[in-house]
Amino acid sequence: RASQERWPQLDPQVPQNAGFLKHIDHFDPAFFGVSQLEARGMDPQQRILLMLAWECLENAGLNPENLRGKRVGVFIGLSSADYAQTQIRQLEQVNTYTITGLAASTCANRISYFFDFKGPSLIVDTACSSSLSALHLARQSLGQGEIDLALVGGANILLSPLIQSAFDAASALSPDGLCRPFDAEANGIARGEGAGM
Repeated sequence: RASQERWPQLDPQVPQNAGFLKHIDHFDPAFFGVSQLEARGMDPQQRILLMLAWECLENAGLNPENLRGKRVGVFIGLSSADYAQTQIRQLEQVNTYTITGLAASTCANRISYFFDFKGPSLIVDTACSSSLSALHLARQSLGQGEIDLALVGGANILLSPLIQSAFDAASALSPDGLCRPFDAEANGIARGEGAGM
């Protein structure tokens, strides 16, 4: 999908090839006990990860009710703060839900709170290896007997043109938008959105 839909203010000289998820605004707040006002203030990464947590447990055949109060850890790889960059332009935009809506930590903590999990609940930011690092920490926590179950995930949503412009300034973006890792024809990176758990 063309980035101009997401980044209308991006300089036309900056390569605008990127992979975008559709419908990142789709979310059923009532299902998760969230008001419409609060949902509007939530980083889309929070919303997506909350939905993925439910889907993950469902696909594993686990009843969330049976996990309430249990030692379940939530380990989330996250390195993007794009939503915060796009939201706070004026003090009038700040409301009760600004803190929880924009804080990266809430992406994990909201999952733990909603499901009433009692294990570690944390965000891991090691840039491109964030989700893999989260998986490593979850495995350690399981191995040391700190938890009985772990939800591990990650998300990346591209909402701000700032990072795209910075990568362009560093000559890191592929002009044709193709990634060719370990290939002699590699000419840069192409950024993309995604989430998984």
